Amino acid sequence: MLEVTALGWTLTIAVIVALLALDLALGVLRPHAVGFREATAWSVFYIAIAIAFGLVFASVAGWDYGTQYFAGYIVEKSLSVDNLFVFVIIMGTFAVPEKYQQEVLTFGIIIALVLRVIFIALGATLLSLFSFMFLIFGLILIVTAVQLFRHRDEDPDPDNAVVRAAKRVFPVTKDFVGGRMFTRIDGKRTATPLFITLIAIGSADLLFALDSIPAVFGVTEEAFIVFAANAFALLGLRALFFLVKGLLDRLVYLSTGLSIILAFIGVKLVLHWAHKDISTGVPEVSTPVSLGVIVVVLIVTTVASLIKVRKDPDTVAHAGSLRAREDVPAED
Repeated sequence: MLEVTALGWTLTIAVIVALLALDLALGVLRPHAVGFREATAWSVFYIAIAIAFGLVFASVAGWDYGTQYFAGYIVEKSLSVDNLFVFVIIMGTFAVPEKYQQEVLTFGIIIALVLRVIFIALGATLLSLFSFMFLIFGLILIVTAVQLFRHRDEDPDPDNAVVRAAKRVFPVTKDFVGGRMFTRIDGKRTATPLFITLIAIGSADLLFALDSIPAVFGVTEEAFIVFAANAFALLGLRALFFLVKGLLDRLVYLSTGLSIILAFIGVKLVLHWAHKDISTGVPEVSTPVSLGVIVVVLIVTTVASLIKVRKDPDTVAHAGSLRAREDVPAED
């Protein structure tokens, strides 16, 4: 059992808050169109910070926990790429000007982090109280994997029930009104498309949190590692968005790869439950094996995607969806 001191938690949270403040300053206080060079530099910076934290953490807590952190980080980072795919779709659907995309992304990342902290606390509590929650989490991931694979050639609908409800509550302007969330027209408080975009991203964050938390608990039961892996994976999303948004269309097998990873972790959780509650003779999947499988699936997915696009340039990737869109017939 990993024991993290109050100082360890404090220092980790302080680093994350400082990085969030930096992201907020860059994305909200100084809105501008982000170029490739800037996006590359910040992406490298955030990945380097995450790796440096993992190395320091492993040297202090041991490489067993360090391996769990890196496995969790890679899982969350790979799921975050799909998250970015949905962000691209949302930005395009609501026609967000490029100079305001940073602001929406930054607030979206903060919302995602807050939601995941809540779900991490809830998940850790449930797992400590009820061992059968490993079975529940495993089944959730397997069902999610099946649905994602079935609808891998579709995109989620940004105009979901939450967005439609927001539009009913608030009248919405046609223009972005200088990047504000709200404005007043004839004395009446009115939302702008930027606010509706943030609602769409927030609702997408909620769905991703429901999937990603069980997934990362599949590679580690330590709440501290789950929190750190999620936080550092999310912190680089703003820069990564501008770096890869032009390349996402090439990752045609991304949804397939993620569905395989989710199914694998789901089976791992079910085996872990059976090992604890049914028989110690039931085999378990170790963290190094999990890390190896995840890395191999991501590499094969990426290489296969690039080969497919080279052979068929008209092929376009899709983010995948957990349910069929109303305007797109579901695959059999």
